[in-house]
Amino acid sequence: MAILIQVLRKFFLMKKCKKVKGATLIESLVASVIIIIIFTIASLTLNNVFESSVKNNTSRVQNRMNELHYLYINSKIKYPYQEDFENWNIQLRQQTEREVSFVLLEATKKETKKSISQKLEYSAGE
Repeated sequence: MAILIQVLRKFFLMKKCKKVKGATLIESLVASVIIIIIFTIASLTLNNVFESSVKNNTSRVQNRMNELHYLYINSKIKYPYQEDFENWNIQLRQQTEREVSFVLLEATKKETKKSISQKLEYSAGE
């Protein structure tokens, strides 16, 4: 009988020692859902940032305007001049403000009506 009591004590002691605390299934699911929600919000935010940076990128039209400026300076194009470049309408025209004449190089985006302009020197010989 004494041996049986010793065996039972060892069994219960081992059972207590082997018990490992862990998360329940519901706790694991809640943590997973919270992580998924956080990653979804972060990915949507990054997507909006990248999309707006691509939409607001005007480097290609600025390069084309610089080319047209170079062509105008070297008398390869004359005003009035107009062209469509990608989603932009680019115009080169003479304009006067406060009795001062200059040539205006202006690009206007067709969808948003965003405008970029450069004032160029007016060549009186034209």
